[in-house]
Amino acid sequence: MRNTSAASSKARLSSAVVAWRAAHGLIAIGFLASIGYVWWCALSGRRGPFLRPAIAALLGEGVLVVANRGDCPLGPMGDRIGDPVPLFELVLSPRAARRAVPTLGAMTALGLGLLAARSRSDAAA
Repeated sequence: MRNTSAASSKARLSSAVVAWRAAHGLIAIGFLASIGYVWWCALSGRRGPFLRPAIAALLGEGVLVVANRGDCPLGPMGDRIGDPVPLFELVLSPRAARRAVPTLGAMTALGLGLLAARSRSDAAA
């Protein structure tokens, strides 16, 4: 577990950590957008050109999270470059941040399940 004390978070961040946080944040936004898009497609019944790439990205991320025993696979990279605070702890409390990955995984699984169920029912109709 990373050191997230107030003292370490007030230290001046290196340019590598700032760049890392920006890149990791963009990746997280992409995955959140993918989850939202899967849900939009599942609820609306529409299928857009980004659905398959979104599903592929989410399934790939899921495999990596499972291989990393439930943690973000990019966390160790942040540790190596000296980022003292995990990404989700920048915007959530430590307790909520620990629950973010499993919660997002569950939301992804539910969205994909609903999408699959709606696809089968549309095909049967």
